[in-house]
Amino acid sequence: MKNNNSHENNSQATMIRGSAWMTFGSIVSRILGAIYIIPWYAWMGSDGNLANALTAKSYNIYSLFLIVSTAGIPGAVAKQVAKYNALNEYGIGRKLFRRGLFLMIIFGVISAAIMYLGSPFYAGGDKRQIPILHSLSYAVLIIPILSIMRGYFQGYADMMPSAMSQFIEQLARVIWMLLTAYVIMQVQHGSYLKAVIQSNLAAAIGAAFGILLLVWFLFKRRNYLNSLVAHSNNQIKISTSSLFKEIIEQAIPFIIIDAGIIFYQLIDQYTFHPMLAKFVHASSDQIESWYALFGLNANKVIMIIVSVSTAMAVTAIPLLSGAHARKDYHDIASQLENTIELFFFVMLPASLGMAAISTPVYTIFYGYDPLGSSVLYLSSFTAICLGSFTVLMAMLQGLSENGLAIKYLIFGLIIKFIVQLPMIRIFKIYGPLIATNISMLFVIWLCLKHLHTQYHYNNDRAARRFAGTAVFSVIMFLIVTIVTKFAGKIFSPQTRFGAIILVIIGVAVGAIFYIFMTLKTSLAQKILGNKVEAIARKLHINI
Repeated sequence: MKNNNSHENNSQATMIRGSAWMTFGSIVSRILGAIYIIPWYAWMGSDGNLANALTAKSYNIYSLFLIVSTAGIPGAVAKQVAKYNALNEYGIGRKLFRRGLFLMIIFGVISAAIMYLGSPFYAGGDKRQIPILHSLSYAVLIIPILSIMRGYFQGYADMMPSAMSQFIEQLARVIWMLLTAYVIMQVQHGSYLKAVIQSNLAAAIGAAFGILLLVWFLFKRRNYLNSLVAHSNNQIKISTSSLFKEIIEQAIPFIIIDAGIIFYQLIDQYTFHPMLAKFVHASSDQIESWYALFGLNANKVIMIIVSVSTAMAVTAIPLLSGAHARKDYHDIASQLENTIELFFFVMLPASLGMAAISTPVYTIFYGYDPLGSSVLYLSSFTAICLGSFTVLMAMLQGLSENGLAIKYLIFGLIIKFIVQLPMIRIFKIYGPLIATNISMLFVIWLCLKHLHTQYHYNNDRAARRFAGTAVFSVIMFLIVTIVTKFAGKIFSPQTRFGAIILVIIGVAVGAIFYIFMTLKTSLAQKILGNKVEAIARKLHINI
């Protein structure tokens, strides 16, 4: 029993440490990716929403191509490397990486060529999207290499290189976007379309810098990695053809599952305009501007907090895969509990907090807009479903439940498609978000039910801690809503300066309340581990 507890604590520590690094990389990258929009959007002038709509639509197609071009291989390699590392077969993990890298180069070239040549078709009749898709195809060419290098490090549960490469990639990307947008729009007084094209080319610029950083990390860790390979058991012999087969078999489900949220967004992209046009009388550009409100404007902001779930998902896959390879069902149950509890402990207050300050947040990024603020408010709640979906799909992947994950995803997409039209008819611009919530709640329920039935994690414990997290989050939401409403009488949420002050006040009040209550009731200590007790003592919080 002692060994089990020791292993459970190690797993929890690894999960929290890995999640911390990946959360750092994801959140900082998302923050950079959101903050740049403030000057960028302003420089676009009156074409800001149209520029965002073009970017959102092109990025959805690009994201799907990116997932296909990587073919799920980075995630599959991370999972399989973790599996063989757990069996002390580090040499096979290295072979997997090298063979996978070769596949990535081939897939990148083919996918980039198809995207570039097929851009007139994917543009759906909008010729403005064609050059934008051309610029994004260069990123499809090289990002697969970046992705598999990240997957190799993640297979060792070494999340720091991946996190740092995310940061450097996004930093280089944002610098290029802002520099070119400023020159084109403010110096040359050129077309917003040219600025959008250069802003999308920035994805390839950022990826190149990310690759260079990971090459440096590989060089720096070469002695340690070589030592692990040299001391492998070398009991398992696998041919090159078997390695390729194993990679592909694991990769195909990753393609479908990783594209899950993109499929939801593509349904919105191709149905929102024609469906809404049936029920409202508005110009084509006006409908495109409404699409931008949730398709990019709100989505870019909420993805800052959704990135937390993405970080946890990336961390959970190799840990669950390693436990599954050892057939350590006690550790699997422990990992499921830790991941679910940690996710909701962070995600619920972040999402509800974002909802409470949605008006000033929207003003900071895009200027005061009551409709845009309302869309961001609803999107903040949708973030909980998006995050839960991401984490639960990752859990099923880590446990080799790929077929079931795909089945659940298909069910969700069918429901989304069925309810899309009636939701748009009833709720107009809010319809796509409500349809997404309905379908994802169904998928989330199916996943949780299966994981509890199959792996017998402590559902009562998870439910108690979820209830505590939910209660404190809701109270925090109400307090922040009231405080920002009264503070809004002094600092106007319609100006950027006033909005920044309101966000600072709201975040400070919400964070202080939530941190104090979770430490005071020992909820934080139970979920994050005993090390948090030191924080409570420093803050003089008596338990």
